[in-house]
Amino acid sequence: MSRLQVVSGKGGTGKTTVAAALALALATEGKRTLLVEVEGRQGIAQLFETEALPYEERKIAVASGGGEVYALAIDAERALLDYLQMFYKLGSAGRALKKIGAIDFATTIAPGVRDVLLTGKACEAVRRRDKQGRFAYDYVVMDAPPTGRITRFLNVNDEVAGLAKIGPIHNQAQAVMRVLKSPETAVHLVTLLEEMPVQETADGIAELRGAELPVGKVIVNMVRPALLDEAAVRAAAGDRRKEITKALAMAGVSAPTKLVGPLLEQAAEHAQRVELEREQRAVLAKLGLPTYELSLVGEGMDLAGLYRMAGELRRLGEVFA
Repeated sequence: MSRLQVVSGKGGTGKTTVAAALALALATEGKRTLLVEVEGRQGIAQLFETEALPYEERKIAVASGGGEVYALAIDAERALLDYLQMFYKLGSAGRALKKIGAIDFATTIAPGVRDVLLTGKACEAVRRRDKQGRFAYDYVVMDAPPTGRITRFLNVNDEVAGLAKIGPIHNQAQAVMRVLKSPETAVHLVTLLEEMPVQETADGIAELRGAELPVGKVIVNMVRPALLDEAAVRAAAGDRRKEITKALAMAGVSAPTKLVGPLLEQAAEHAQRVELEREQRAVLAKLGLPTYELSLVGEGMDLAGLYRMAGELRRLGEVFA
């Protein structure tokens, strides 16, 4: 099973929620998972109903079977200071650079530098071992940038390694890419059964494959149950209107005749949505990747809903193997 699970998706598909639920699902039976945020939105803290995450690894949840979920919000400036200390032993000189604004300049004006730091920090957590030689974390789950940016974000170290032919920067970039392009990594894409998210997912998969990055699974989020198909709507709209009116009256509904028309309109809209979703499932099937569906949490996503989603991921079996 891949130890670095990268979760991306079009904005609005719930990728952060899926990443958080995945971290919980993987941290079962005593496993330790690190959930990494790289966009600075503090979405993980909101989901787990905790205070804003600092630049340190903090335990935020206990999973089924006693597993633990830690979280880290990676700060590019702090990561650059760590980098300068690790490779150049700058120490106080690095802090002086921060005071004069050089660190902020490097991470803001040169976005490629920022992405190198963010991916490097996550890969360091994947490789890290304790004093007994065991991995510090069984899994690292990254809540990554949206699909439109994911390939460039993950592949930036390849570009850096090509620019810096020798030295610690070159070596670090190569080390990161060895993790990101290996079976240790899987990039999962979250989508909805809607045309734009599905198309962006297809484009993202093509870009990832073109960059030789390991594509994992497609996760279809917020799937609503199919209550009626078009045949049922046609039958209801035909010669069974009287039967529907009678059934409403028997149920104690007042003025049932007036309700039949609006109910049939809603049923027709539902059937149309079901047909559109069927078309999008067909598009996803052509991508040649395992596809899994997560049910819509009707009452909205809170901590309890997050644990339910994690349970649903566990019930899917070895989905992320």
